[in-house]
Amino acid sequence: MKEFDKISIQEMSKEDMLMIIQALEYTGTKTKIKDFINLKNSIVKELSCLAETTEEEFLEYLSNNSSAESIL
Repeated sequence: MKEFDKISIQEMSKEDMLMIIQALEYTGTKTKIKDFINLKNSIVKELSCLAETTEEEFLEYLSNNSSAESIL
């Protein structure tokens, strides 16, 4: 198996990304394990930076362009 340090999310749908973000938020909130919240925040920060927008605007964009039910 080939080793890699980073994974590309180029082909991931907005709905899938929103679901991952929501799952991390939900799990972190329910279990009180901060690593889940920290990972969610890190993902949102990196993606909003790539999109050249604020984190709030990025999450709103994902929520408005997704059929997934938002918990954020």
